[in-house]
Amino acid sequence: MQFHGQTALVTGSTSGIGRETALLLAEQGAYVIVSGRDTTKGADTVTAIESAGGKAAFVAADLSDLESVRHLADAAGDVDVLVNNAGAFPFAATLDQSLDTFTLMLDTNVRGTYFLTQSVLRGMAARGGGAVVNVSSIAGLSGMVTTSVYGASKAAVDSFTRTWAVEFGRSGIRVNAVAPGHTYTENVVAGIGEEEFAKMGARVPLSRLGSAREIAEAIVFLASPRAAYITGVTLPVDGGFMALGLD
Repeated sequence: MQFHGQTALVTGSTSGIGRETALLLAEQGAYVIVSGRDTTKGADTVTAIESAGGKAAFVAADLSDLESVRHLADAAGDVDVLVNNAGAFPFAATLDQSLDTFTLMLDTNVRGTYFLTQSVLRGMAARGGGAVVNVSSIAGLSGMVTTSVYGASKAAVDSFTRTWAVEFGRSGIRVNAVAPGHTYTENVVAGIGEEEFAKMGARVPLSRLGSAREIAEAIVFLASPRAAYITGVTLPVDGGFMALGLD
């Protein structure tokens, strides 16, 4: 119960990595604010948390919309743990990239993340502590075909992570990032195809895809007191992908 008495806000927590993170934080004592665009899935996540004995509430939000970001920050109130997981990822080759999807990824992954965190950090600094974990990607750490914009947006998140760690360290706030590798989630599989995605997982040193729960475990570790002297890092959770540099 290492998060007992704390409030955690997890964006994009209606499915995949975000949902598993919300479940794990609640399991370890946090009151979790579940957030995402899908109210039905959000209610399902809250029900799952409460059925396991945890406490949670759902706040609908679209990180690509600044007004929605402001509403989420206001509704969340005092946040002790912020997990910036929400993201857009319509992959495309550079020559096929459209302005609409370019804008969507930057508005969601960069602008939305920045201004939500700005609001939360203000309160954390006033209270003298907190933890932020950004969900980045190995696409921001390596060159991968079809991820020119997505990778750039996640590289920006890694840069935020380092800067915020330095800027807010004296306020007792730790800021880290987790960069998932090839992780099995419904949304990613739908975009790539299950067979092709499995082949990608087979090429990493651990010879398989990661699970959403495995990524969530790393996120929760970095948010926890067990990581009390860790800040400003991006931790690849990738089955060894970055050791090989495969695309």
